Amino acid sequence: MRGYVLSYRNDFTSASLPSDWGKFAGVPSGDAGSQWAPSHVQTGGGIARLLTYRDPKFGGSWVSGGMCQCNKGRLYGAFFVRSRVTGPGPDEAELLWPVAPVWPPEVDLNESAYATNSSSWTVHYGSGNAFQQGTHSFNLERWHTFGVIWTQRSLTFSMDGRLWGRITNYAEVPHQAMTLDIDQQTRCNVPASWAACPKHPATLQVDWVAEYRPAG
Repeated sequence: MRGYVLSYRNDFTSASLPSDWGKFAGVPSGDAGSQWAPSHVQTGGGIARLLTYRDPKFGGSWVSGGMCQCNKGRLYGAFFVRSRVTGPGPDEAELLWPVAPVWPPEVDLNESAYATNSSSWTVHYGSGNAFQQGTHSFNLERWHTFGVIWTQRSLTFSMDGRLWGRITNYAEVPHQAMTLDIDQQTRCNVPASWAACPKHPATLQVDWVAEYRPAG
């Protein structure tokens, strides 16, 4: 990438999650019907796996996995995640999340909602949760590389190296430190039109993560 220097890469070859990553636990804010557990994040063999299944330890409820570079906030740069899903059900997302305890902003490189035949990039901004979004159809059960190039003036989204969205309005671009998060989330208690409630276990597989910082 011209004008950028590779600053981080991980292929998840270890049997344990790298020390610079953390696992999600508990109930996601704003979604009381969902649950995260650290045991639902597994790594090894070059793959990180986020698992959604009915967990007996939680009374048979649907439980998902999530992870983040929680202590590595960055301001601007380029972020890429290569991933696939094994089936429909949970909402699966790769995103930038603010370090400060405030929301929005949020930048979704890839969010599947519940399907395997389409996904969206999304930018949440402003005090009233305004957002810009683009949705495209493709097979999420195949490997794809999702990315965003984040500068002071723009957000450029890519899928397999091809442009699939761009934001150039300064007010819609985040201007604060953010972390890379990857997660699954069940949404069994929301309107059926956008519910992400599994019928079968599903896994989000992450092959690798790569990040770049502006050169100079």
